[in-house]
Amino acid sequence: MKQYDYLIVGCGLFGAVFARQAMEHGKSCLILDKRGHRGGNVFCENRENIDVHTYGAHIFHTSSPQIWEYVNRFASFNRFTNSPVANYKGELYNLPFNMNTFHQMWGVVTPQEAQAKIEEQRGQITGKPRNLEEQAISLVGRDIYEKLIRDYTEKQWGRSCRELPAFIIQRLPVRYTYDNNYFNDLFQGIPVNGYNALIDNFIDGSEVWLNTDYLADREGLSKLARRVVFTGPIDKYFDYRFGALSYRSLRFETEALDMENYQGVAVMNFTDRDTPYTRIIEHKHFVFGKQPKTVITREYPAEWEPGKEPYYPVNDEKNQALYAQYAALAAMEQNVLFGGRLAEYKYYDMDKVIASALSKAQKELD
Repeated sequence: MKQYDYLIVGCGLFGAVFARQAMEHGKSCLILDKRGHRGGNVFCENRENIDVHTYGAHIFHTSSPQIWEYVNRFASFNRFTNSPVANYKGELYNLPFNMNTFHQMWGVVTPQEAQAKIEEQRGQITGKPRNLEEQAISLVGRDIYEKLIRDYTEKQWGRSCRELPAFIIQRLPVRYTYDNNYFNDLFQGIPVNGYNALIDNFIDGSEVWLNTDYLADREGLSKLARRVVFTGPIDKYFDYRFGALSYRSLRFETEALDMENYQGVAVMNFTDRDTPYTRIIEHKHFVFGKQPKTVITREYPAEWEPGKEPYYPVNDEKNQALYAQYAALAAMEQNVLFGGRLAEYKYYDMDKVIASALSKAQKELD
């Protein structure tokens, strides 16, 4: 006899939402995670009475009223608006690229002046952009590209902008209004009680086994349930049969500081080549904290290798072709459903992960 209807591998957003939907359909769930905590990459630690985003900043945003209504069933959200600042060798610029940025860069005041400046500089690119550098210059001109895009992007991806595909920044936000709200989405915020509470509310009623590596005993663990929901790396599931998919990773340095306010903003990007980290996160600003101390995290890009956390899929033609081979294998698995950023090899915003989990749960359960 199977003890559970679903064995869910991974207690991140996809697994937690799928478990919630399954339980609402009267199904029993066992959730496994190889880490020692719930929540996957949205997990937060408490330091100095501050919620610290352990695996990088997570700001919830969506344009879907349905997704916003859904998450608000399980958490209340504050009114945090992401308005990062770019620091280029001590020069500060507002992000995303908007009239504040253009005024700081060139002294222009009107949208017409800004458009004329960009038009003058983007004329250097003729024809369809062949790489990220040409795409960026065609969107915002050479000055902004060289100060705010090139070095930051090359640090992040570990390769020249001339070697990176244009599509990476095709949707680069450029506004001719004085608007520092990074996202265009209708809804945005941080859970008032933190992401840990959100995950706990999703999975309430499921059994959870932490520090449990499914792939180390997949045969034995799979016998516990009628179906498996796998949210881990798809290439690892198939023992890297066709080779490993490529990712970029991150390394974090977090420290508590004996001051109330370090940088005055939740996210500051460092866009020059000489600064080794890409950004500093000051966590208390996500929830408008007034604690006497503060906690900051420096993010360093890193080459991914087995043993490191895979963060950003390298969605070039080679890796997409490789993923297609694994996806074909996954489609032939009889009792396993694959979902989430690692199983689908996608860079997913949180709302898109939730939408994917709801969609796959609906197909599975209805």
